[in-house]
Amino acid sequence: MSRRKWIYLSVALAVVAIGVVAYRQWAAGRQSEAETLQTATVERGTVTSSIDAGGTLEVPRSASLAWRTSGTIGAVHVEVGDVVSAGDMLMELSSDSLDSSIVQAEAELAAAEQALDEILAGPSATDLAAAELRLANARDSVHDAEYNRTVLQQGNRASGDTIAAARASLVLAQAEVDQAEDRYGDVSGNGENDTARASAIIRLVEARQRRDSAERTLNWYLGHPSEIEQAQLDAEVATAQAELDAAQESLTELQNGPDAVDLAAARARVANAQDTVDQAYLVAPFDGTVVAVESAEGDLVDSNTAAVTIADLSHYEVQVSVSELDVENLSVGQEVSLTLDALPGQTFAGRVAYVPLMGTSTQGVVTYPVTVEVDDPDPALRPGMTAAVSIIVERHEGVLVVANRAIQVAAGQRTVAVLFEGQRISVPVTLGLVGDTTSEIAEGALQEGDVVVLNASSASQSNVSFGGGGAFGVFRP
Repeated sequence: MSRRKWIYLSVALAVVAIGVVAYRQWAAGRQSEAETLQTATVERGTVTSSIDAGGTLEVPRSASLAWRTSGTIGAVHVEVGDVVSAGDMLMELSSDSLDSSIVQAEAELAAAEQALDEILAGPSATDLAAAELRLANARDSVHDAEYNRTVLQQGNRASGDTIAAARASLVLAQAEVDQAEDRYGDVSGNGENDTARASAIIRLVEARQRRDSAERTLNWYLGHPSEIEQAQLDAEVATAQAELDAAQESLTELQNGPDAVDLAAARARVANAQDTVDQAYLVAPFDGTVVAVESAEGDLVDSNTAAVTIADLSHYEVQVSVSELDVENLSVGQEVSLTLDALPGQTFAGRVAYVPLMGTSTQGVVTYPVTVEVDDPDPALRPGMTAAVSIIVERHEGVLVVANRAIQVAAGQRTVAVLFEGQRISVPVTLGLVGDTTSEIAEGALQEGDVVVLNASSASQSNVSFGGGGAFGVFRP
């Protein structure tokens, strides 16, 4: 081999060696870069948009009970943590320490309850029978009074035959008088001791009496009541009718049950007595849990001395302040996710329960106190715990989802770096719903299964960009 050829061969070998070293360095660099890339796969899923706020757990219904009278506590029936039902006895005062007014109220309560029971029991069969008899008698009295008033009116006192007979009787009686007067006229001049004269006088007097009687009878048949008689007849009818009305009302009241006014008065009497008696006791006003006991057996208490606190732990709510910019996106019933500092790693579900129409302004910042209700509260929850609230205002399901860390913005255009055959390809995208950690891809060349770079901004800039004309695509063989 000539010297020149040897030189050429040596140079060629050196070039090849340098190329091999350079390739190995380039490949090592690409491998190092690939190892530092963080990637994620484009998938179909759910994107949610939420409003975040904070507050504390509260119970909407609680009661702090205090004594309303003085005395010595005789018994305490509950302790902290006990679950009670409405009406359960919680505490009571010793009977020998009660105020005299309470002792008197106990007797009054017994009498009032008995009276109320009698009213509610309604009338007995005997009471109903007596009322019905009274009504029947009253009806008879009205009938009789009206009949008497009617038959005594002019034209109603006698029939035509009776009047005709009365007229005939008067004619006959007058004839007898005429005959007796004639006979008397024949002997009227005789002495007073004359028997014929005495007999004629007697017959004349008797005839005149019979005539006068027949005349009075006929006049009565043809006449009418006097003003006084008519007033008496009307009064008798009115009196009988008033008794009938009273008897009917009494029977109706018995049949319809107790009078509403009487019943209300009886119940008020019981309630007043019961309220006084109840001062010696403390009972649960609703179903709940005893959260504080501040009185003990044997304690001397006065009016307003705190005793026990009950809370309904089956319902929790959180009041959060929402900006005026966000409140229009809220509505009752929206889903809520809650996390608590005291219970890390757990998430609780809830609902928006109340969105006020009016807000409050503090130093020019307007917020609205929105109430969130916790669904199915966990026993681990406690009033006063700090809660982070996330109100879901919009949710898109089954959409193409990309991690927010993969989205880059340059010159107003959003892009995503797709890793394809070792190359990072910058793909423009249009976003739909933007969530806290992921966003919806509304338009763009991304497909389900594409691998995107999460830390594209920190990787070396060897991207290949496709675009132009409003349509973008990633070349896939």
